[in-house]
Amino acid sequence: MKNILILICYFYALSLNAQRSELKFHELAAPDTGRLWIQPAKNKPAMAIWGHAKGISVAIPQQDIMPRGLIRIFTPYLDHMPHVVTNFIAMEPIPAGQEHRGLSELEMSSMDPGIRGKRFWSSNDSGYSTNNNEIYPARGIIEEKNGKQTLTVYIFCEPFDNGAKVYVRLRFFEERPYEFELTSYASEESVSLDSFILTATMANKARLRTLYLKDYKKVSSEIWPDYRGDAFTPHAFFSIKDMIHGPEGHAYFIAAPNEKDPSKAIYAADTHQHWKYTGKKATQYWISTTPDEKLQGIVNGRYTYWASQSPIPGGISFENFEMKQPFKNGNRYIFGIIPDSPEEFKKQALKGRYHNYNK
Repeated sequence: MKNILILICYFYALSLNAQRSELKFHELAAPDTGRLWIQPAKNKPAMAIWGHAKGISVAIPQQDIMPRGLIRIFTPYLDHMPHVVTNFIAMEPIPAGQEHRGLSELEMSSMDPGIRGKRFWSSNDSGYSTNNNEIYPARGIIEEKNGKQTLTVYIFCEPFDNGAKVYVRLRFFEERPYEFELTSYASEESVSLDSFILTATMANKARLRTLYLKDYKKVSSEIWPDYRGDAFTPHAFFSIKDMIHGPEGHAYFIAAPNEKDPSKAIYAADTHQHWKYTGKKATQYWISTTPDEKLQGIVNGRYTYWASQSPIPGGISFENFEMKQPFKNGNRYIFGIIPDSPEEFKKQALKGRYHNYNK
C-alpha cells in the first residue's frame, strides 16, 4: 500500500508539472485593478503584477516569459501599451572579499536546469523559502498609516552561484504613483556580502544620456567619446559628494534622455521592435534613503543595442544605471520613472520631496 501511495504521488506530481509547462503567460488571469492598486488575481493561476492602478507597476517572469532574473517595470502613464517594459531591475550581490557580481539575469538556473536566468518568486512576508508556485503569486499586503495606503510584496531569488541568497521588499506608496521602494536583504543562509546592487539594466531603451548631479551634468558621449563597439563600456563612477542631497538626507542619482522627443527617433532597419521607444519622455532616478559615505552612482554604456549590431539612434547611451554601497540588511532605495523634466525633479528634491517619508 505504501508503494502504491508513493507511485500515486509521483504521477500526480508529473501531472502537475505537465500542466504547468503547458500553461502560457497570456493564459494566466489578468491582475485585479482596484481604485489604488494592481494585485495578482485571487485563488487562480495569475499574472505576477503589482503596483499603482494609475501609475508604475512591476512584474516578475513566469512560465514562458523571458528574460528571467529581472523585475519588469511598466509605465502606462507614459502612453505605453500594457505590459510594455520601460526598464528592468536585476539583483547583483557581491560576496565579501570578492569583486565579481552575481548576475540574476545571466546566470544559469539551478532550480530549472538548462534555463538562463535565476527564478524569482513572491511572498507576503520575509520568510525565505523555495516552496513556491510561480503561477499563484502573493497578492501583497495593503496597510494604512496616517490616512495613506501602502502595498508591500517580497521578491525572492534562487541562490546565486557565489553563495548569495538575497531578496527585496517592494513597497508602493499611495501618494507617489511614479516610484516604488526597494529594501535589500540577505537570508541567514547567505554568504556574507560586500554589497547587493539593484541595477536598472535597460536604460538605453529610453536612451538616457544625461546625468543630473549636484553641481554639474554629465553626458554619456563625454564619458566614452570614442567608443563604437558592440559590448558594454567600462563603468563610470560618481561619489556621494557628486549627488544631489535633499534636506531629509536622501541621495539622488538622476538620468534623463537628451532628445526633445525620443519617440521620433529613426532606427536602423535591423533594430528589433522592442527597442523602439514610444510615448512620453520621462526622467528616471535612484534614491538612497539610507546613504553610506561610500555610496556610489554607477553607469555603463552601449553604442549598439544588446545582443545586436543595431546602433542606438543618437549615439552611445547609458545601459546599467545603479547605486552601490556597503551591504547591510535593510538598505533602502527608491526607483522612479516620472513624467517631469529632470530640472523640475531636481528642484523638488532640493526642496525636500520626502519630508513626510514613511519609514
